[in-house]
Amino acid sequence: MVDPNVPLTASILALMYGGDVVFSISGALTAGRSRMDIIGFVLIGTITGIGGGTTRDLLLGRTVWWTENPSELILCIAAALATFLFIRTDISKHRVMVWADAVGLAAFAIVGCHIALEFGSPFVIAVFMGMVTATGGGVIRDVLTGNRPMVLCGQIYATAALAGSLGYATLIYLGAAELPAEIIAVAAALSLRASAILFDIRMGPPGEWICVKRTRTTVVEEQVESQLIG
Repeated sequence: MVDPNVPLTASILALMYGGDVVFSISGALTAGRSRMDIIGFVLIGTITGIGGGTTRDLLLGRTVWWTENPSELILCIAAALATFLFIRTDISKHRVMVWADAVGLAAFAIVGCHIALEFGSPFVIAVFMGMVTATGGGVIRDVLTGNRPMVLCGQIYATAALAGSLGYATLIYLGAAELPAEIIAVAAALSLRASAILFDIRMGPPGEWICVKRTRTTVVEEQVESQLIG
């Protein structure tokens, strides 16, 4: 068992805080599409940023990170506030939310898996916790804003997070160095999610498996964006 008291590495902290920012922006933009006020921006943005990690820690029986170190909470609030204050044009045209969500998904998949491994979780549990960390905040965001969660829309979303988490855990298990393992795993998750957005790759019900539509990028982004905000 790995010592659960080992501090997070600088690269993992960078991924975590970077994921907090992009997920908070994604959540705040969703709040904007729902015509919420500044409190709504902060609430939805912050929950999107810390929701997945909070769920992971509660499931692991681990002290929730931001209750001991509020820097993550403050960063999410700041990102949501900045989005509220500086987004002046029509929020419906900000497809950045689609890509912010994709980047956050890839980053948090690796962060969640790393933290679970450091906490001493078995391989399979660590991989699952990576997926939970990556998708949890988005699921809570969608439920609170009355939208269908992305994980239920046939999008390659949770699958991309699972691929990144599994790749990271496998590389660490095989003895790979930490930083290369993180880079490869993030790239794998982000590439899979980006391909799904660019080429409208979806997973279907039994008998259909997977569908690839070479639709124009802007059209696909609008489709994904509509699922993010209902």
